[in-house]
Amino acid sequence: MTDNTVRLDVTRVSEATAEPVGDEVAREAALTIFFNDMELVTMLCSPAEENYLAAGFLAAEGLIESAGDITSMTIDGVRGIARVTAKSSGEAGRIWKRFISSGCGRGATFYSAADVASPPVVSSMKLHPDQIYRLMKDFQERSEVFKTTGGVHAAALAAPGGIELFSEDIGRHNAVDKVFGRCLIEGIGTKDRMLLVSGRISSEILLKTARRGIPFLISRSAPTDSGVKLAEKLGITLIGFVRGHRMNIYANPERLVTVKGPGTGDHE
Repeated sequence: MTDNTVRLDVTRVSEATAEPVGDEVAREAALTIFFNDMELVTMLCSPAEENYLAAGFLAAEGLIESAGDITSMTIDGVRGIARVTAKSSGEAGRIWKRFISSGCGRGATFYSAADVASPPVVSSMKLHPDQIYRLMKDFQERSEVFKTTGGVHAAALAAPGGIELFSEDIGRHNAVDKVFGRCLIEGIGTKDRMLLVSGRISSEILLKTARRGIPFLISRSAPTDSGVKLAEKLGITLIGFVRGHRMNIYANPERLVTVKGPGTGDHE
């Protein structure tokens, strides 16, 4: 058992037999974030890296912009409480407009129409498909909790040369927020980087990525139609269904070298 898993007794059925066995299951915990003494949100998450999760969530919602905005943060892992005090933000006035997203792990957002008006991501970064295949292979091999339980999502920040940060969580939004929260707290840059994710790419994930100025969003799963439309608008190269040596490019394929499209030449 690890901090993120627990071993339980289960009955395993195979063909005509049933037998009691032990099985590792992903742990789930509630984390309530208090922001400037206001109870902001309660989310279900894996009980690890709660400081990164809180910081990443607040940054994704526009309530903080940098680690310098945080004046204090305390995490009570036993009670599942994160208390964050920060400099006032122009976004704080809309926090009552809670919207429960499509995310796993009871994701919550406070998006407004202004989010969709974010400026496009500008980057001259280009990748070869082989780089993406290698990164996604490494990404999947790092998912230890998933390999043990099959019950978590993963996210990673990567450069062309390899994965730099990696997190797992029962919620796909949480895994992304943990990566971005660590970037914020530790001052890790995201320019000309990729975000790798294991789950569905919806509009919320696109907006989180755009806020960090990341030009590539890559998943082994599928995007939603809103996710594709936002990727096109925000200048993010959106890639899904990366399996083996195949993938689908849903938006802005010009950042991929030696990729041919109907009626086009090589993009190099």
